[in-house]
Amino acid sequence: MGLLDQLGQAAAGMMGGGDTSPLMQAVVGLLGQNSSVGGLGGLIQAFQKNGLGEIVNSWVSTGKNLPISAEQIQQGLGGDLLKQLASQAGLSSEAAGGQLANLLPGLVDKLTPEGKMPDSSLIEQGLNLLRGKLG
Repeated sequence: MGLLDQLGQAAAGMMGGGDTSPLMQAVVGLLGQNSSVGGLGGLIQAFQKNGLGEIVNSWVSTGKNLPISAEQIQQGLGGDLLKQLASQAGLSSEAAGGQLANLLPGLVDKLTPEGKMPDSSLIEQGLNLLRGKLG
């Protein structure tokens, strides 16, 4: 199964089989190449830089995904970025952090098949597929 198929299945599962989540839409925007954090690679680097490398590296690897708490999401993203995502989704920072703690491990895992970062154009194709399912 290719990355795009995996992303489509992951998106459907994460959205309860088709619900459009404003938070998921905000995250998809965040993972794009032109985002303020620098896309998926920038997001991973932010977590690594903020002391959560072991957790985020587990999401990228082929092994088990380590869990993350809402507080660690805030630590990894930074309070300002979490507030921005929460605002886009119409949620409190606490609620967004909790939802992201459930969403990000699986999403990053699906975006990094075989335990490595795919080519950025392939990630963009996958994100465009997600945008279509969310739209």
